[in-house]
Amino acid sequence: MIEIKPVYSKRELASFIDFPHVLFKDVPNYVRELFIAQMVLLSTNPFHTHSSLQPFLAYDDGKIIGRIAAILNNNHNSFNKVNDGFFGFFDCINDQQTANMLFETAAKWLKEKGIDQKLIGPVNFSTNETCGLLIEGFDSPPVLMNTYNFPYYSQLIENAGFKKQVDLIAWHWDGQNYDDKSVRLLDALQERLKRNNIIIRKVSLKNFKEETAKLREVYNSAWDQNTGFVPLNDEEFEHLAKDLKLILDPDFALVAEQDGKVVAFGLALPNFNEVLIKVKRGRLLPTGIFTILLNKSKIKSIRIYALGVIDGYRKMGIEACLYGTIIREYKRKGYTHAEAGWTLENNDLINNAIKAIKGDPYKKYRMYEKAL
Repeated sequence: MIEIKPVYSKRELASFIDFPHVLFKDVPNYVRELFIAQMVLLSTNPFHTHSSLQPFLAYDDGKIIGRIAAILNNNHNSFNKVNDGFFGFFDCINDQQTANMLFETAAKWLKEKGIDQKLIGPVNFSTNETCGLLIEGFDSPPVLMNTYNFPYYSQLIENAGFKKQVDLIAWHWDGQNYDDKSVRLLDALQERLKRNNIIIRKVSLKNFKEETAKLREVYNSAWDQNTGFVPLNDEEFEHLAKDLKLILDPDFALVAEQDGKVVAFGLALPNFNEVLIKVKRGRLLPTGIFTILLNKSKIKSIRIYALGVIDGYRKMGIEACLYGTIIREYKRKGYTHAEAGWTLENNDLINNAIKAIKGDPYKKYRMYEKAL
């Protein structure tokens, strides 16, 4: 008999986090999330100061067979002037009845909170975190901070009445197979920007807190028209920046600045998933930390995580300079492949820029919605 139960205790939350490790134990492309990072995300992340969620587990005769979290993101609804709810952390055996019960339970919890428009997902908690269901590109592991799932998930979701909201595209470059025009023209582009008092520089790690405040303004401005976007408050952005600082390479953390005002930034990250895929059950102890330390220097790929330019400074060559600098460093450091994304399928400006440097759209993620 299938039962859906809310997660309340720390032990239940640990089971909630660990369930995918059991479900995907024989899948070579699955990357385990770090247990401690997931525990923080689900319990003490700054998101919880303004919004809420409720995790649920599905049981069949005492065995866990599925999970989901119902997510009430008050800041999203306020910013977008909607009354929507979200589902996230969805994992399930290939059983439609179980999936239906999980979605129905999440919807019921949200309705009890006053949500009456749409149920959207998967997101963990918003598009600022991992989101989207993988629907194309199952033949390789996800890069850092992207999702992976079984192909049958899309049928479970669609059979439960969900429809496509928007697709998210991940772009790939293999080896030196990219157009290096932006690298060849980098000096000329930077000279042109200097005539407008715009310079490209690295993020200052010594003044990281001050830099973080400036970057938050750009982040919240550059992406504010994107589907599903919700601005990050000071505490949330500082939390994100603190985590990223642990893994970032300063050569890939860039800002464009005009007379002291940051107008754009570009950030690429070493793909730590190459290491995390080797960490058993996402545990740092007793051996996981050594696996990370011994293998981090062997990472051969990067993810272009974010590249944004505020309104009024687009189409000036800033985007090309940021991409050109990242490509130059990618080549100099000997990386063998890179991913950019995700990008919204309807973001023609950025997608055309990626196509111009021979980006290959090799993975696709989908956001779903359903009327409540």
